[in-house]
Amino acid sequence: MRALLQRIARAPGGRRGKWAVLAAWLIVAVALGPLAGKLGDVEDTGPNAFLPHGAESARVNTELEKFRTDTVMPVVVVYTGAGAREAADTDRAALDRFTAEGQRITGPVPSDDGEALMTVVPLDTEDEVTDTVDALRDIAGANAPPGTDVEVGGPAASLTDSVAVFDSLDATLMIATGLVVTALLLITYRSPVLWLFPLLSVGFAAVLTQASTYLLARHASLPVDPQSAGVLMVLVFGVGTDYALLLIARYREELHRHEDRHRAMRIALTRSGPAVLASAGTIAVGLACLALADINSSRSLGLVGAVGVVCAFLAMVTVLPALLVLAGRWVFWPFVPRFGTPARKERTVWSRIGALVARRPRWSWLMSVAVTGVLALSTAGISLGLTQSEMFQDKPESVVAQERLSEHFPSGASDPAQIVTRTAAAGEVRTAADGVDGVARVEPGGDRTPDGSLTLLSVVLEDAPDSDAAKDTVDALRTAVHAVDGADALVGGTTAESLDTARAADRDLTTVVPVVLLVVLAVLVGLLRALVAPVLLLATVVVSYLAALGASNLLFEHVLGYAGVDWSIPLMGFVFLVALGIDYNIFLMHRVREETARLGVARGVLEGLTSTGGVITSAGVVLAATFAVFAGLPLVTMAQMGVLVGIGVLLDTFLVRTVMVPALALDLGRRFWWPGKLFRDAPRLDGDGGSGRAAQAREPVAGGTAV
Repeated sequence: MRALLQRIARAPGGRRGKWAVLAAWLIVAVALGPLAGKLGDVEDTGPNAFLPHGAESARVNTELEKFRTDTVMPVVVVYTGAGAREAADTDRAALDRFTAEGQRITGPVPSDDGEALMTVVPLDTEDEVTDTVDALRDIAGANAPPGTDVEVGGPAASLTDSVAVFDSLDATLMIATGLVVTALLLITYRSPVLWLFPLLSVGFAAVLTQASTYLLARHASLPVDPQSAGVLMVLVFGVGTDYALLLIARYREELHRHEDRHRAMRIALTRSGPAVLASAGTIAVGLACLALADINSSRSLGLVGAVGVVCAFLAMVTVLPALLVLAGRWVFWPFVPRFGTPARKERTVWSRIGALVARRPRWSWLMSVAVTGVLALSTAGISLGLTQSEMFQDKPESVVAQERLSEHFPSGASDPAQIVTRTAAAGEVRTAADGVDGVARVEPGGDRTPDGSLTLLSVVLEDAPDSDAAKDTVDALRTAVHAVDGADALVGGTTAESLDTARAADRDLTTVVPVVLLVVLAVLVGLLRALVAPVLLLATVVVSYLAALGASNLLFEHVLGYAGVDWSIPLMGFVFLVALGIDYNIFLMHRVREETARLGVARGVLEGLTSTGGVITSAGVVLAATFAVFAGLPLVTMAQMGVLVGIGVLLDTFLVRTVMVPALALDLGRRFWWPGKLFRDAPRLDGDGGSGRAAQAREPVAGGTAV
């Protein structure tokens, strides 16, 4: 591995190689730049993009393509207040021009309590639905009498409100993430120049990532949806900046030792390369494990994220070193690293922390476990699942309209369940559905496919489409219609989709989590060449994840006021935090392993902590801050993911990596590295054979280098 890395390092760290690397990246940027701008063209915004693969509700959406009415999507205008009748009658003629060809407006339909009216306008989906809904909203209620409330909802309006969120998502995330990373790099480096180089390298990585994702989606069926496309750039910024911080820190250390900056870069790449490669590999493979998930959006996020991590890794170990070597030492101004000067002070905050941990290592890791355990207790009170009205930080108009409908009409009137059945058995299916408790009515008639083989029935439920009662009704409805011989009936619609997604989320959690743990464990065993250390490191990350989930739940419930946690959050948070959390343990323990072989177990742990403390802390803060950008987004799901990952990364950075892991290594001593070479052959310079207490009063040696 080291020989391979030495050969690779000769290119960006070479006197001629750096020019070749820069030329290659410029060619890539120019050639792929136009493709990077086309990522939106391959995003799947269809009805199955966020549903479980093969679920019954997804199969219904596929079957709907065979119906002529699949090109029709209703919008529902709800009128309440003293002037509701006047406003509805006035609007009817104006709304008629939005009706799809061959369709008719329904209503105004009065509610049973006489306090509301509902007008249903079928829109043609072959037109731009979002533009049509916006225009319709401008007209509906424009001349309503005072004291009259008019809201536009229904499936078409819900789609419009969701699209409005994602339309601004990419731009908002890119701007916010760029500003956050820039500010943190300025604080970290205290240089007016150096921060530009990581950002420029991330820019190259972003072009490669977006172009690669586009090509894979176009030609290799890589699933891409608006959510995964938005997360992609944040992940590239966060991971890419982390690798930049680590590489620059090691390069700066080597500049103190070597007068030739090319040689310093080659050594920095060679020595930090294994840890960076292991980190990128762990994150990429961990995210790729989401390909085993049933939910399409989870599969998309995992696979797209893996592409982003690989591209970020390639940019940070090639174009960034080439740019730094080309610019020379002056980019560190005003703190220029001079050849022959000390790399760092003998005593730092990290050496002091290490000394404190070394005095009582067992007490230190037990207290760390206690803190994370207390936080993890809050996971017992998590309420999983969000209704449609709870998915947005601020309620859009479509959600308000649904609430009005639920107050005055059968709650499922605006968004009925759908049954696709063979026409020959449609009568029996209708009868079976009509007899299910919780069904308000089965709409008369029913659309048919052009060949007449299939019939579509609309079933109005008594309860709101996203309520638990409605999901129970869908279960009973499926049982009833599935029992009709020869019908091959399928039940879909919004309620069925919510039900299928919740159940698939449970299956995905039990399927993906064990695979991710095994993959990460294999990477750690290969990197550290031991068994005890990898198992303990993996256990610390799992404990950290549970603590982050518990702490996040407390924030969601008592500070942010969310009604619950989205079904996708436990799995997404686990994969991201295990992959990203183990990242910092890899950087720490790779350095600890190197120093242990030279200094012995106890002093090797302390030197590793001291050497990596500053840069890993900076990297953790940057990564946490980039994901925290999600907290300001209008979608509750993405805000929750940002909060969870941000808290988890900070716990890993300041507690797990700083206290828990070093304390475990010190307490176990040589046994930590069982059964590898260090267990047998590590120097006994500190006289430690097991507990690490012989190093209690020792400070880490000076003059070490960063990861």
